[in-house]
Order: sequence, then C-alpha cells, then structure tokens
Amino acid sequence: MFDVSKLLMNETQRESLKKPLGELISGTVAECNQALKAVQDTESPRRLILVGDTISRNAIHSGIRPDVIIIDQREMRREAVEFNHGKARVFRTLNEPATINLLAWQAVAEAVEKGDSVVVVDGEEDLLTLVAILTAPIGSVVAYGQPSAGIVLVRVTPDKKNEIQTLIDQMEKTG
Repeated sequence: MFDVSKLLMNETQRESLKKPLGELISGTVAECNQALKAVQDTESPRRLILVGDTISRNAIHSGIRPDVIIIDQREMRREAVEFNHGKARVFRTLNEPATINLLAWQAVAEAVEKGDSVVVVDGEEDLLTLVAILTAPIGSVVAYGQPSAGIVLVRVTPDKKNEIQTLIDQMEKTG
C-alpha cells in the first residue's frame, strides 16, 4: 500500500476537515438517531460504519445496528462512557492524533471487510474516518459526530472515494 508506517496531516489539512465530509444532520440526539435509522432502513447501506464513541453509543442504545464502530474511548477529550457494543470481533490498534497509522488502516480495513466489528483505538480515531470511507464498499454509509452540531452522514460513492484519496495523497508520509 505505502512504503511508510504512518501518514501525517498538517494543520491546514486538519482545519479543512472541520467542514463536514457529507450531509450534516443537526438536532437532538434522538433526531440524529432517527435520521440515521431512516437512512439504514431506506437505503440499506452495504456497510454502516460509525466513527466515534458518542455517536456509536447513542446509535446502539437507540436500536441501530452498525456493521462496524471505530472508537477511542474518549469523548470531547475526556474518558468515554462505556457501553456494550455487542460486536463479535474486536480489533485493537494505535493511532496518534493527526496521523493515520498504517496498522490502524489495516485494522479498519479488516473490520470493514468482515463486519460485526469494533476497532478500539489507543490514541485518536478521528482521521480513521477517511480510512473507513476508502475501505468501505460503494453504497456504504460512514457516519461520525460533528461536535456541537450533530452527525455527518457520508455516502460512499466513487466520487467521495476520489475526494478522500486526494486528501490522503496530500498527507506527509513518514517511516
């Protein structure tokens, strides 16, 4: 894949990612979960992947059954509230802030391929959203929390994959 061990995002790139990568759903937790459930029921995504502890916990508690969740056991830089994710497979990996560790990439890719999985990240899971989009089959939905705004739904299309690949290609590669 790459002849490096991790990809680094510079501050300009990080700032650009504060803008939602897909459709922003605003509202209460219940309204966001209702919208997510509607997407799951009407679009039947090939994979429903949730990135983040808060969105994952809230969705699971409201009866949504994602195929994959990616969590770092932190919420707004504090220890997250534990919850029963009910996933058959648990992948544990390391991923430092502002990076994509290639071992984390492999863990996400395997979790997405197999489904019924949780990826527990020691570090930060935020940028693994990009990996989830790139490794998910076309027709999947990747959702993540947008702090103080709601959730973002990213429909995985060839155009979206190309957009994300361009971001990845611009990251600094380190050994």
